[in-house]
Amino acid sequence: MAYQPPIPESKTPGEPGRKSNSGIATLVQAERLMQIAMVLPCALVIGWLPGWWIDAHYHTHWATITGVALGLAAGLVSAVRMALAAGDSGGKKGGK
Repeated sequence: MAYQPPIPESKTPGEPGRKSNSGIATLVQAERLMQIAMVLPCALVIGWLPGWWIDAHYHTHWATITGVALGLAAGLVSAVRMALAAGDSGGKKGGK
């Protein structure tokens, strides 16, 4: 079977300087930024809860601190990745 190049995206004619879906694109970008703001507190709580449970059931004193630290580290990694992806979405995709 012969190679078929991908179909290029069609560009709809419109007014110059105006995007056709700028309202939806703005809402999508705002939702991405809200996800970045929520990921760190959620990861912190998700790390704290198992640590607290382990401390309560096994009478330890280090599991809560470890859970919070792991949740914080995971949240920071995720937030940085999401922030970098949100920053790249304004420019061209695909790297170089």
